Amino acid sequence: MRFMILIKATKDSETGVLPSTELLSAMGKYNEELVKAGVLLAGEGLHPSAKGARVKFSGGKRTVVDGPFAETKELIAGFWLWQVKSKEEAIEWVKRCPDPMPGTESEIEIRQVFESEDFAPNDPTGELMEKERQLRELSESKGR
Repeated sequence: MRFMILIKATKDSETGVLPSTELLSAMGKYNEELVKAGVLLAGEGLHPSAKGARVKFSGGKRTVVDGPFAETKELIAGFWLWQVKSKEEAIEWVKRCPDPMPGTESEIEIRQVFESEDFAPNDPTGELMEKERQLRELSESKGR
């Protein structure tokens, strides 16, 4: 099972305050544990929402809204993508994580990623899942 681990933003992360050397070191050690356990698939920190944008969809219309975005508690400061056996295992790994935002209350959200098999009831011929598999192979071959 794959899970997206979402590190919620804080006022500090949204104003561009970078993590301390100590936190970067602790996170590096934690990431090393994840890699050695075969859990970590990807993970990155994100720039503040001031450098981002949102595209709103309404019927056929697309509207671009530039950041920053007001609700800090709804924003993401970073993520990991993990391969684990269960949500419980993901929770146990998160509980071992260094505090991502020391000095303030912080939160990490755990969300399961859909797998192509989850959509099988809506793809009785398997044609859509095969197309998805081909796209994944093409994407991986492009190295992006």
